Amino acid sequence: MTSVYLDEIKPGMSAQIERTVTEREIQLFGEATGDMNPVHFDEEYARKTVFRGRVAHGALSIGFISALLGTKLPGDGSIFLSASIVFKTPVRIGDTVVTTATVREVNGRAVVLDCVCKVDDRLVLE
Repeated sequence: MTSVYLDEIKPGMSAQIERTVTEREIQLFGEATGDMNPVHFDEEYARKTVFRGRVAHGALSIGFISALLGTKLPGDGSIFLSASIVFKTPVRIGDTVVTTATVREVNGRAVVLDCVCKVDDRLVLE
């Protein structure tokens, strides 16, 4: 699916993207945001945490949602106004994150979407 016009958007429509998280993406995200938390960069440190190893920045998955909304559904020209995010499980380097957005409702010029990120069948963000 490519970008769609507002009058074409209907409840139930959905779109999806996939991204595999790489070491480079973790590094670039940390540099861009200033979030150099060792749980993202230091395996020895991260092994001692509840995560038992390095994890990707949670906001990176939020970025995947932003990319989906800005490129596919609704697509070009759309603006991400708000979100309610719940992180379920961590994303690790090498994980392929499948991000799906499904239109729940259309209210005038506002589109409400349900978005999820999954790795395999494991829900990582909703």
